[in-house]
Amino acid sequence: MKTISRIQYISSGETFHEQLMHIQMALDLGIDWVQVRWKGAPEEDLMALAITAKERCQAYGAACILNDHLKVANAIGADGLHLGLQDAPISAAKALLDNKIIGGTANTLTDVQQRIDEGVDYIGLGPFRFTTSKLQLSPILGISGYMQILDHLNAHATPCPPIIAIGGIQTRDVPALIEIGVHGIAISGLLQQHPEEISIIKSYYEHITEHQQ
Repeated sequence: MKTISRIQYISSGETFHEQLMHIQMALDLGIDWVQVRWKGAPEEDLMALAITAKERCQAYGAACILNDHLKVANAIGADGLHLGLQDAPISAAKALLDNKIIGGTANTLTDVQQRIDEGVDYIGLGPFRFTTSKLQLSPILGISGYMQILDHLNAHATPCPPIIAIGGIQTRDVPALIEIGVHGIAISGLLQQHPEEISIIKSYYEHITEHQQ
């Protein structure tokens, strides 16, 4: 069974230096899952970043996931790939990246069911609230949106891979997301804005692990 981290960092930054600085910050703060996301970058620059990120993730024992770029993920031996709804098909990713982690974005219950049918390893469900890190934002879910989707899945006993909440999540949101059954969260801007709060978020999830043992 593939391990899906409860705290996932999605990289941000306009330049190679900013991207790498934030990735290093995430690793130094003990985050063990980095999704390399650099929209609009030339492929050679993205390749260089991905290679360096993979090396640093390996040194920290962290997973290195690529966003969107299937060929780059394959070329650098990434641990996995995350695909948006308009990106390459999940089937193509699974065919090329044998036994790697494949995640997919969802915004609605219909999207979630599609991702389940496609056999993804986890679902990035969102956005939780407004975020400036994505240019074309889907409708906001909020806690009530997540509850409706999870309640429907539970009511129909639908087997579902781990759901990761994404989109403008703040530290104060984490307890409620845990309570309704969301597996984990993806963060981006929060890491740069409030790095001191990462330890608080980690403690929430460590508390879950202690109670599951």
